[in-house]
Amino acid sequence: MSAPTARNVPALLQTLREQGFTGTVRVSGTPGGTIHLRGGLVGAIETPGAPTATSALLTTGRVDDQAWLTACATEPDADRVGAHLVSAGLIGAAELEIVCTAAVFDGAFAMALGPAGSWETADREPTLLAPLGVEPRALTEEVTRRTALLGRAGATPGELARLRPEPAADRGPGEPGQDDPGIAAPGDRRPGARLSQRYRELLGQVNGRRTPRDLAFALGRGLYAVMLDLNRLESLGLIRWETRTTTADRPSTAPRVLPGSPATGPAPAGGPLPRRRPGAGSSARHRGEREERGGG
Repeated sequence: MSAPTARNVPALLQTLREQGFTGTVRVSGTPGGTIHLRGGLVGAIETPGAPTATSALLTTGRVDDQAWLTACATEPDADRVGAHLVSAGLIGAAELEIVCTAAVFDGAFAMALGPAGSWETADREPTLLAPLGVEPRALTEEVTRRTALLGRAGATPGELARLRPEPAADRGPGEPGQDDPGIAAPGDRRPGARLSQRYRELLGQVNGRRTPRDLAFALGRGLYAVMLDLNRLESLGLIRWETRTTTADRPSTAPRVLPGSPATGPAPAGGPLPRRRPGAGSSARHRGEREERGGG
């Protein structure tokens, strides 16, 4: 199915919003992805560049595998699986909304890290959805904000996403050190002496072989949140970013698809979500950010 004429994907999504489009947009490129719309609102984004809501729920154990399989068997249309999880008491409605909305913003951010490609629209593909959906304009504004926050001298967010952070020279991969909480003496005010559990878990996964994407999949956390935390760990002197870019002979190590997950659609044709600078204001952004710093 051909997509309406548009100068980029954000403009396309805005046009589809005005049309009340229900279906999918397949975007080509690297990492590429599939954008799921319901009534013109973005309900989910599936991309190899970032974990989906399904991945976040299962990897963290928030919903166990057997409960998920039961829900999928009960509701063959994946659009309704979320409602089943809530009605079965497996997750609260507000928490499901937060996880799914955060995954939408994170997927858009991950797609924006690569060069723009082509796109096409297609019929609806059932998937786990953010119940309220996200306005395309709010999504574009948030992607712009996130890429600006992660920008740094000498490296774009896209370049950082391809690097493999390494433990600092005085730390072995995943080994605890003097700066870990519970080891530091009472009253110790050194940087890193009171790391939160979120940072400790991330630090334990950093080994010089995993990209931020790999770390996000391993922990069931958003790519953007992981990259923010990696920058924080670097500022504390606990990790360092490698100075070379990822090469073709060092493939990503994280799984792209969770076994037994019908909410993961067919392999996307690939492509990024191009960025532009729209008007100000985004009420939906705050739903996506509620998990950004506290999860993990």
